[in-house]
Formats: sequence, C-alpha cells, structure tokens
Amino acid sequence: MEAIKKIAWLRDRLQQPLPGREAQEKMMGRVRPMPPAIPENARPSAVLCLLYPVDAVLNMLLIKRIEDGKAHSGQISFPGGKQDPTDADIRSTALREANEEVGVMSAEVDIIGALTPLYIPVSNFQVYPFVGYMEQRPEFYLSQSEVAGLLEISIDDLLHPDVKTMVQVTSPALPDLSMKVRAYKLEEHIVWGATAMIISELETVLTEYKEL
Repeated sequence: MEAIKKIAWLRDRLQQPLPGREAQEKMMGRVRPMPPAIPENARPSAVLCLLYPVDAVLNMLLIKRIEDGKAHSGQISFPGGKQDPTDADIRSTALREANEEVGVMSAEVDIIGALTPLYIPVSNFQVYPFVGYMEQRPEFYLSQSEVAGLLEISIDDLLHPDVKTMVQVTSPALPDLSMKVRAYKLEEHIVWGATAMIISELETVLTEYKEL
C-alpha cells in the first residue's frame, strides 16, 4: 500500500536534518515580529500532526477551534496545547492534547518523528510539532469546549500548488490589526500563521518523496 510505503519513508526522513526555518518561512504570517531570541518564559507546548489512511490515501487531521476570544480563537490548527506538569515529556503533551481534544487514543498513535520547533510571539508558546501515524482512521470524539469541527485533508491535495494563496486576516489577539499573509486554502478554510508554517515544513519534506 502506498500510504504504508510513504510512512516508512517519512519515519526515516524525519530522523535526518530537517528543512527547518527556511521551509517554515515560506508560509510565514505573523501579527507580531519574531524577537531576536526566544524568551526564557516561553511556554512549552506541542501539537500532533496526525496522519492516517482513508481509502488507501494518506490524510492529515486539522481542527477548527471554537470562538472563545483567546489568541487562536476560531482558527484552524493541529490538536495540541501547552505542556502540563504531569506530562512525562513534551511528546506526551501532544498525545494528551490530541486525546482531550479529538478523542484519539494515545496508545494507538505511532509517533514517527518530529518537525522543527516554532515560537509563536502572540501567545508566547514554543511549539514542538510531532508527526503521528494511525493504521486506520480513528473514531473522533470532539471536546465541545475546545473544538468546533474537523478538517481532514489528503496529502495529495496538500501538495497541490493551487492550495496556496494570499489572504487578508485579522488575529483574535490583535483585532484592530489587519494584514496580508500567505495561507493554505483547504476546502473552504484558510490556514495561516504557525499552523501553515508547520505544514510548510512537512510539505517540503513530502515533496522529496514525490520527486523520488
């Protein structure tokens, strides 16, 4: 199966040097500039980029956050959040948050690697993105207090050049500031900011597989 072959390749590739910030910055869209150094009080957090096959096609999971007035209110993102003192490590944070937000059982997720950490000035999060794989599409159970809906995107669609665009956005954190940013248009949803930057690095890596 092509999905299994791709995951095996990706598992090996994620252990090698990553494209890093150069790939992230292809989709940069920040409402606040990057500081010269990551603040010492930056809050560790983690997200889970979950991959799984649907009809033999590899899919990626994103969520739409509820409108709650917080820094990332209503935005499309990966499941994830800040590290809890009870988490064994930052990888455990990604798994716990995915379980809490969309009901994915941690024991059933195979963490195949990680992408480059990313600092988000608007929320002061230092985000650690982990890539996980499940052998089949799981049953999702959404946290009504955190998640408004799911967005399941095939990797083939993600790699299509037509999904990239420029959009005018307003951040919930700075509602009086409107700016034009690079974004992914996935179905009817606009994905920008840190999530788009993480996806951009994954896209850059997967393009290597496409070119083999």
